[in-house]
Parts: sequence; structure tokens; C-alpha cells
Amino acid sequence: MGGFVTSPTAAASTKIDAAVLKIAGVVVLGAIMSILDITVVSVALPTFQTEFNASYATVAWTMTGYTLALATVIPLTGWAADRFGTKRLYMVALALFTIGSGLCATADSIGQLIGWRVVQGLGGGMLMPLGMTMMTRAAGPERIGRLMAILGIPMLLGPITGPILGGWLIDDYSWHWIFLINLPIGAVALVYAALALPKDDPKPSESFDFLGMLMLSPGLALFLFGVSSLPETQSFSATRVWLPMLIGALLVIGFVLYSFKPEHPLLDLRLFKNRKLTIATITLFVFIIAFMGAGLLFPSYFLQVGGESTLHAGLLMAPQGIGAMLTMPIAGMLADKVPVGRTVPFAMALIAAGFFTFTQVGTDTSYWLLCGSLFVMGLGMGGTMMPIMTSALKTLGHAEVARGSTLVNILQQIGGSVGSAVMSVILTSNLNESDPVPGSNPPVTEAQLAIAAQHSDQIKAQVPPALFEKGLQFVADSFASTFWVGFALVLATFIPIAFLPRKREKTVAGDDATTGAATPVIVH
Repeated sequence: MGGFVTSPTAAASTKIDAAVLKIAGVVVLGAIMSILDITVVSVALPTFQTEFNASYATVAWTMTGYTLALATVIPLTGWAADRFGTKRLYMVALALFTIGSGLCATADSIGQLIGWRVVQGLGGGMLMPLGMTMMTRAAGPERIGRLMAILGIPMLLGPITGPILGGWLIDDYSWHWIFLINLPIGAVALVYAALALPKDDPKPSESFDFLGMLMLSPGLALFLFGVSSLPETQSFSATRVWLPMLIGALLVIGFVLYSFKPEHPLLDLRLFKNRKLTIATITLFVFIIAFMGAGLLFPSYFLQVGGESTLHAGLLMAPQGIGAMLTMPIAGMLADKVPVGRTVPFAMALIAAGFFTFTQVGTDTSYWLLCGSLFVMGLGMGGTMMPIMTSALKTLGHAEVARGSTLVNILQQIGGSVGSAVMSVILTSNLNESDPVPGSNPPVTEAQLAIAAQHSDQIKAQVPPALFEKGLQFVADSFASTFWVGFALVLATFIPIAFLPRKREKTVAGDDATTGAATPVIVH
């Protein structure tokens, strides 16, 4: 097993020492690159349409290709970490992501850009599960809450700072810089990783599950491809949606049935025998669906109803990040001392309270009210995601950490893709019900005309005020209806939250026979 070994003394200590903070610094740098890249690229899609003279459906593959690469590589990470060691694999992932970023900046066609985005995704997909594995091993069960709170900062702030950074780079420089900015960060992260991470000493004892890989990786990629095609096709009956989803689902189901037979499966579903892990991962999965769906809707409201620029929409999302930064360190400390079942419900109630405001939005809803609601949601998010993740991982033994973090990351990836696709489909479907503009050629709905007029003074000058107001009101009502679905998903998260542990878990340091690592043992 790789070399991030915690002695019983270190595991028992509740102080975050310099050695652990060094590892956390490496992981946070990698997480910032990986997560920011997703949100930064999302705001560049209109620019790609113009630069490469391509349709939105085509340029959207710069996002979809990255996501599919993540889904393909994440299942391999647990085995590869055990086989090659976490330090060298993490450095390979950093290098692959950084090289992919540089290649993206050189693309002179949309096809090349999509291809290089896949290369980026192959590296980016390993960064988060490897980072979680390293931090969990370094911290030990008594400190994992505070360490995961550190890792949670880029996870929560990425969707907020990404649009701000992307809007600034594209407006003041060029789209190439949303990729070039990763080169110096990646170089620093590689040097830092080489110096700060302990030396690997892998002792491979597991064979690679080729049959499992042939089912799980293509299955996840095909399923997410179908889900990602929903916003474009607007129908589950489209062959491009249901066929890959069906084949992907069958492959994943086949893997689930098969995975209990081999001694060392690609994805260790036996970990779900741990009831606390199962409840925590279900809670996290439902929360991610709601969180990622909402994360897509909030800036879209400011862009389409408020008529704000990409940069201003990103800035209006900042209160959410500020709220998360305030509560996340507190939640991290509490996660090490107080059962998450006693703290997460209160944090989730803050999210629900803030989210409810958005179900009432109109064309002239006060930004002060919306930003205040985002701040309240941020307070709740800071006390929700990482404590749940901590609950999922802190009951695992040293030898199970790599597999457990891989499992959690796959569920996050699926939940995020499903949440984004569902919200996009519902919103677009609502907008498409708007009345067509009489005499328009090609046909345009009143809602589409109102959105276009918000971003073009020339178009707005040609649209009768009554028609503009009617179309804009329909857009606002469409967002409000979609926000109700998101609010329902937020409320649904309270169901698994009710089963989170409410009693103090006692951990004692046990010796791992193979590694001498401190293995957390749960006393029931």
C-alpha cells in the first residue's frame, strides 16, 4: 500500500500539523484547477460558437467530452492508487491535466478543442479521488472533518468564481487564457507535489479487474452521454438519449451483479455493507443533484431575466461563496466532534430557506433579496457537503480509503450530470411553451425574443414594449417553475439526512497488518 501512513499517535492527535497542511495544499491546488476549469469553460461556450462558427450543440461537447473522460477514468483510480502509489499517480494526473490545458489553447478547430478537452478530463478525473484519498490517510479519523473542510473550499467556490474569472479573461484577453492560466498553476502544483508529498512505497497485491472495467467505464460514459444529450433533444424518446442510457444502464447493472464475485473488483461495492457509508453516500448523491441543478439556474436567471453580463452574473453569485467560507471551517471542526446527523439538518434548513426565495422570482425581484438568499444558502452549503463526505469516509479503514473515495466521486459525477441535465430540460421545456411571435421568420417565441433583447439594445429598440414585457415575464415565470423543482429536490434531501448518525462515534487506532497504518475502528 502507498506511503501515506498515519501512526496511532498522529491519528489520535486533533491538531492539524504542518506535514498534513502541506498535503492539503497540494490537493487544493489540483482541485482548484479541476473544478474551476469546468465552470470557466461553461461561460466560454458562446465565444466558441463565434470563434469556430459552430452550433451550440457542437460546442457543448467541450463540456460533455470532459465529463465523459472523468466518468471513464474515475473507476480506475482506486486500483491504480494501490498499484502505483498515490504520489506518482497524482503527479501523472497533474501533468496530464496541465498538458491538456496547453493543448486546448492551441486548438484551431472545434474538433481539436473537444479532443484536447478529453485529454484534460483523463487527468482531471483522477485529481479529486486521489486528493481525497491522500487527505483522508494523512489526517486520520480524528481530523478528517477539518481536512475535508479545506478540500471543500474549491468544491463550493468553483461554480461561483469560475464565471467571474472566465468572463474577465474572455472580455479583457481571449478565450485561450481560460486554458493558459492552468499552465503556471499546474507547474507550481507539480513542483509542490514532488517536494511535499511523502515517498510512495506501493506493495501491489491486487490483480486488475479487466472485465469490470469493460462494463463499468463504458457503461458510465454511455449513460452520461445519454443524459447530457437531453437538453439538446428535449425528449427521452430521442434515440440519442434512450439508447446510450439503456445500454449504459445495462452495463452498469451487469457490473453491479458481477462485482461481488471477484476478490478485488474495479469498484468495491462491498463497502456499502457499512451502513454509515451507505447512508452518507445516498445523502450526498441527492444533495449533489439538487446543488448542481441549482448552480446552473442561479446565474442563468441573472443572465436571461436580469440581462446581466457574464462577469456581473458571476459577481452576483459571490455572496453564496462568502457564506460558505464563513461556515465551512466551523463545520469541519464540528464534524470531528459532533455527529453529522445533529448538524447537517440545520445547515440543510438554511439552504431550503434561501432556495425558497427563488421560487417567487419575477422580472423585478430585488437583487438585495436574491443576494441575501444566496448568502443564507452559502451558510448552509458550507455546513453540508463536506460534513456528509466526512461521514462517508471516516468509518473506513486505511486499506479502504482509496476505494471509498473513488466510490464517492463516481456518485458525485453521476449526480452532478443528472442534476444539470434535468434542470436544463425542465427550464428549456417551460421556455418553449411561450407563444410564437407573429410573422417572425425563422419562427421565434416571445420568450426567445425577450432574452435576445436583454443583451442587444438594437433588438430591444425594435421590439414593442408590451411584447418585450410579456416575453420577459414568461421567462421569469419559467425560472420560478423550475426553481420549484429544485426546491423539491432540496426538501427530498431531508429524507436520507434523517438517517445520518446522531450518536458520537468512538474511534480507536488499530494496526493494519500490512502497512502498520492507524486504522479507524468503529465501536458500536
